[in-house]
Amino acid sequence: MNMPGPEHLIFIPGVLLIGIVIGWIVGGRAAREHMAAKQKRARE
Repeated sequence: MNMPGPEHLIFIPGVLLIGIVIGWIVGGRAAREHMAAKQKRARE
């Protein structure tokens, strides 16, 4: 069984980092939309 090449040391953490950034952006947007809807309901 061959050991993974050095590209795995860059590729796998890079993909994880990209996933974290995308999740942070999407999650932040969802949280802002939720808070805006909550404030709108409170005003009504």
